[in-house]
Amino acid sequence: MAVYLDHAAATPLRPEARDAWLTVADHAGNASSVHGAGQDMRRILEQSRERIAAVLGCDPIEVVLTSGGTESVNLAVKGLWWARTTGHDDIVLPDGEHHATLDTVEWLVAAQGARVRSVALEPDGRIAPERFATASAGAALATALVANNEVGTISPAADLADAAAQAGTPLHLDAVGAIGHLDLRFSELRGGHRTPDGLVAMSISGHKVGAPVGTGALVVSRHARLAAVLHGGGQQRGLRSGSQDVAGAAALAVALEAAAAERDTEGPRLRDLADSVRRGIRSVVPDAVFLGSETDRLPGHVHVLLPEALGETMLFLLDQRGIQVSTGSACQAGVAEPSHVVLSLGYDDRAARSVLRISLGRTSSADDVAALLGALPDAYARARASSARATSRS
Repeated sequence: MAVYLDHAAATPLRPEARDAWLTVADHAGNASSVHGAGQDMRRILEQSRERIAAVLGCDPIEVVLTSGGTESVNLAVKGLWWARTTGHDDIVLPDGEHHATLDTVEWLVAAQGARVRSVALEPDGRIAPERFATASAGAALATALVANNEVGTISPAADLADAAAQAGTPLHLDAVGAIGHLDLRFSELRGGHRTPDGLVAMSISGHKVGAPVGTGALVVSRHARLAAVLHGGGQQRGLRSGSQDVAGAAALAVALEAAAAERDTEGPRLRDLADSVRRGIRSVVPDAVFLGSETDRLPGHVHVLLPEALGETMLFLLDQRGIQVSTGSACQAGVAEPSHVVLSLGYDDRAARSVLRISLGRTSSADDVAALLGALPDAYARARASSARATSRS
């Protein structure tokens, strides 16, 4: 049986979320229809929206349902850009952001004339509020990860939101990887601001918390100035037109509630398992380098640099033993690339190709950790030998 240790990519579907999806999906009706079946679906939809809002600490009208994190990020970043004040063309973009954000901003630069104000990361991957505040002054918008999806470092979301508010700049927070582990209350992070500045949008994705793939949301402040990306029937305040996925909304609500309910117990459990992984890796690879913050990190996240062993080789060898992990790097057109996050932390290209991301979740156990550590010595030895052969040939 395979050992799944890539929960940061997608965590298994929760049975209760699956049941919620199937229950709603068995019923016909479009939530925009005025007949009885349509209104029944509308009630389920709005009840689900209320439940999602309760977990995220926002008003139900502020929950814009989407197909997941990538769409949410696109709507936030492009929408804020297109609604910006004339003459403000700069986007505040910390190094090491997720490719959903990087590629969206790159498109705005190439096609729309946007300019980028980069914010260097701290050595542990943290976004420093002081640097963020300086970069935010006079910008069209700012965006930032709450928790880095590769190294797992958590940045101070409230401080970033305050920095943006003080600068008079609208902010989008990417909470896709963080929402299952952190209690992020949108209204509290906004700090009571009733302006279109500061935190105005926060993206989440369902498959990170055990909802079906293809579900997600963007929390959009009622005070935000945001242009729509999709146009059609005017649903969801006109920000995201199209027939709404009622079954997906119901499943997302259930998954978010379950993740919130177990957070206080799962966090310490996953932290203990991750610490066991670190100790085990250190015993096999004494010169391994663990990236990310030692203290402010996602509880089940381990990101490690294994000297002289390519991450993609380690991934392949571990997968042969039934251990499923990630390199944490982008894979474009089937070609593994060095991690842009590791590069942004000051490491060279070779180091950025020699990392593994091991991420534990609610289905992870001590037996899974033991299986990983049992397979690691042979995989590391073979990966180092393969790297040495490749170096000698070159």
